Amino acid sequence: MHFEWEMNIVLAIGILTFIGIFGGFAAKKLNFPTISGYIIVGVALSLLNIIPKEMISGDLDIITDISLGIIGFLVGGGLFFGRLKKFGKTIALITPFEAIGAWVFVTLPVIFLGPFIIEISGLATTTFRDYIPLAIVLGAISCATAPAASLAIIREYRAAGPFTTTLLAIIVLDDAVAVIAFALGSNFAESLISGFGNISWFDMLAVPIIDIVASIALGVALGFLLVLIGKYVKKKTQLLAIVLGIIFLCIGIASVFGLSSILATMVMGFIVVNKLRNSEELFGVINNIEQVIFAMFFTLAGAHFDYGVIKSAGLLALVLVVFRFIGKYVGVRIGGAISKAPLPVKNYLGFGLFPIAGVTIGLAMLIKQHPAFHSIESVMINAILASVIINEIIAPPLTKFAIFRSGEAYKME
Repeated sequence: MHFEWEMNIVLAIGILTFIGIFGGFAAKKLNFPTISGYIIVGVALSLLNIIPKEMISGDLDIITDISLGIIGFLVGGGLFFGRLKKFGKTIALITPFEAIGAWVFVTLPVIFLGPFIIEISGLATTTFRDYIPLAIVLGAISCATAPAASLAIIREYRAAGPFTTTLLAIIVLDDAVAVIAFALGSNFAESLISGFGNISWFDMLAVPIIDIVASIALGVALGFLLVLIGKYVKKKTQLLAIVLGIIFLCIGIASVFGLSSILATMVMGFIVVNKLRNSEELFGVINNIEQVIFAMFFTLAGAHFDYGVIKSAGLLALVLVVFRFIGKYVGVRIGGAISKAPLPVKNYLGFGLFPIAGVTIGLAMLIKQHPAFHSIESVMINAILASVIINEIIAPPLTKFAIFRSGEAYKME
């Protein structure tokens, strides 16, 4: 009998889930966040080449899409309007400062360190000026913050309070800010390369705003649909099917029209938690499967680890990771001081804004749509991917640190 080994999607999902769960158990025993174990196990799977790279970056993307949709819904569900009103001034002032802080603190070091750590193809000699377009785009993408790691740790330690509410709200706003920042930054950078006569103000300003408004509208429409259905369906098994069905519907429609699925599902969650009296039942049915979702998602995230990418763009990636964090932290301190935010928010919120992933990678892929970036496209994309890999390993412990220092985590035995 001839036996030929071949990985398939179902087997890969089984490996990610089963092995990931054990990684989570091990991390918890060592007093690390559970998702750190998922990610490290994923890195090990990558280094051992157990799941083919083309499957990780291809067919298994559906796990990322579905997981981010569910995570977005849960993040939105944490934004109860009654609590948000209390911290509205703090959120409104910290968000622009931390986002612009990341943009500025990444852009300037890349400009001045660029000639020493980055090689631009096609140029025999380079000056600081040659690195300005690249730096502006990398800075714009650095505005984004990923919700998945923060949400997973918040739910693991059952954190709640002013710090947690402010953190979730700013994470939601960061994605919208990053989309607009990328549109502005990429068009301006392209104009620096090819000339300002080719600039499109419509592409720079109108398109990202239209996309954001359309994503919000989709989330509002499906959120009210879920509220309507949720009033009449009471059985938990039926609720789970309906909630997941509408989340999948939202993700699919967003994909068809090129909208932000995570922003749309966040808005869905926000509508449900604020418009449905017994909304805890809708979110409760998701709680029953969230550990499976987190295990698959974060183990797959770790499996994206690519030593070749780290090696080729490691120095630039380190610059992005370090200076983005400094920009976020300084921005939080400034915005927190102006808004007279609670001391834990001023001191520790910056650590909770460390994670990057989905939106960051999505914006990086859009770089390919700009022909003027052809000579620096590979450098930018590899640096962003490498920074995400580094970030995935570092961010969970820092987020846990922030939540515990804020005094809002429930320490489970």
